[in-house]
Amino acid sequence: MTDYAREEHHEFLTATEQALADPQLQSMLGRLGETLGARNRQAFAQLPGADALRWEAKRIKDQALAQLDQLLDQLARQIEARGGHVHWAADGAEARKIILSILEQHGVRKVVKSKSMTTEEIHLNPALEDSGIQVVETDFGEYIIQLAGQRPSHLVAPAIHMTVEQIAQVLSQESPEPLPPEPETLTRFARQKLRQHFATAQAGISGVNFAVAETGTVVIISNEGNARLTTTVPPLHIAVMGMEKVIPRMEHLPVFLKVLARAATGQKLSVYTSLITGPRRPEELDGPEEFHLVILDNGRSRILGGPLRESLFCIRCGACLNACPVYRNVGGHAYGGVYAGPIGAVLTPLYDGLDVNHHLPHASSLCGACQAACPVRIAIPELLIRLREQLVERSQRVPRRERAAYGLWAWMLRRPWAYRLATWLTTRSLGRWRRNRWLTRLPGKLHGWTAQRDFPAPAPERFRDWWQRQGKHVPAREKQPGSA
Repeated sequence: MTDYAREEHHEFLTATEQALADPQLQSMLGRLGETLGARNRQAFAQLPGADALRWEAKRIKDQALAQLDQLLDQLARQIEARGGHVHWAADGAEARKIILSILEQHGVRKVVKSKSMTTEEIHLNPALEDSGIQVVETDFGEYIIQLAGQRPSHLVAPAIHMTVEQIAQVLSQESPEPLPPEPETLTRFARQKLRQHFATAQAGISGVNFAVAETGTVVIISNEGNARLTTTVPPLHIAVMGMEKVIPRMEHLPVFLKVLARAATGQKLSVYTSLITGPRRPEELDGPEEFHLVILDNGRSRILGGPLRESLFCIRCGACLNACPVYRNVGGHAYGGVYAGPIGAVLTPLYDGLDVNHHLPHASSLCGACQAACPVRIAIPELLIRLREQLVERSQRVPRRERAAYGLWAWMLRRPWAYRLATWLTTRSLGRWRRNRWLTRLPGKLHGWTAQRDFPAPAPERFRDWWQRQGKHVPAREKQPGSA
């Protein structure tokens, strides 16, 4: 059986070095915080009660996961009652098998796809191509990277790492003559090409943003309209959904529509929100003749009962990527898996294995910017720390010198006299010998820190010593300026 889960690399450190040495990539990533990141923050700042709304979104996700088996059963019954078909896939291999079986039954040789990270997760495209089925991505960014033979580098903007010149070069492969690096011209060309594919495709495959158990409704959100064409023009529609995407009732949907658009692109509402409840009915003018929903587990049920359960709250908005200083320096491809950024550093080890992704839990400064940006307030730094704990417990991957250093530090913290002595020696040596307030090069492996940024030098005097010498003698009024 073909192993479609193989990636270009799992060596995060090597990939980050390549990314940091790429000036063009650095230039593109440098603008990320000023574009998507800034729009995310502005959109929530302009929304009255935004903080309460985000807490409500988290509460709904928590409630949905607590009764996930019941909600999924209800969702399946509602879809089947409306003429749809529901399939259950334990992993990516089973999901691919189910989808291929449906396509073969209908004699499908050409498929159009709307943007879907879940189908990326199960590596659907290469499996379809190996079976002789033509697959065309219809999201503009996904279409570009499909032609370029690459993976998405961002959850929302798959081709954000590419310049307009690179995009023109890629799209020119499909054009009888070279295309100029002009966004309007490139967009017009792609639209004309994709319309031809929509008209000739025999099946459309989509992801799912949310599924409402109460009504059996699948919700698909996009900004380009390609998702709507993918799900209505071909006679067959197959939707692929991670099992955590279900929500209890239709009244919960507006909460997520409000936070998702703002967190993803800074919009008040996405341009297209499609609510699909089964196949086309006799009185309807458009829509598929047949509808199938594939519900994917792929390790989610295992995560559900563990300490990393909160990772299943993720609504794939990409806000944590825009805020993360690590992602904004190395980009998405360095993470080696389908999911990038802070949430990718959690999900990729959970889905693809912790051993082969052991660097990812450490791909974070734990600054908390990801949690602050997350529309459902996932405690990503805490999840990363838990993964680091698992690495130590399972494989003892911490290098010997690092274990010795932390062991010495722990021993010292349990003995105040040793801590006082160490800080006294540090301030009397490094603190007083260094005139500069920053260390530009640390020795040994610690040079990894100062290779990209300086390290603050110790102060020439401990606070304890200053307080004993001068601080406790300062009059109260001087200690608290402006106090009565």
